[in-house]
Amino acid sequence: MESLILENIAEKWFDAFNKHDLEALLALYEEDAQHFSPKLKIRQPETGGWVRGQAALREWWKDSFERLPTLRYQPTSFTANDQRVFMEYIRTVAGEPDMLIAEVLEIGQGKINASRVYHG
Repeated sequence: MESLILENIAEKWFDAFNKHDLEALLALYEEDAQHFSPKLKIRQPETGGWVRGQAALREWWKDSFERLPTLRYQPTSFTANDQRVFMEYIRTVAGEPDMLIAEVLEIGQGKINASRVYHG
């Protein structure tokens, strides 16, 4: 897949996330996609940091958006190849220090099938 197409998916991802639009965000993912986050590992240690499937992704993000209504991501860079997009962004939440984040979206056939978050 062309890197510009993958970057476009990343831009749609940020737009949906920052609007807290669960339906638009989930529409970017395969039904059985998996996601890893250090925050998930802390909040739900039994998961080992992983959620699998759109239902689990919905629960995770719905909880995040409800707990953190000011949560926003400010993208700083994208690097894409034919299968993944590496994104760097700044996580902002009112009352918390900003956090530098890196995330990889693995994409096949126009949908995200896996994502992994790294805190910097």
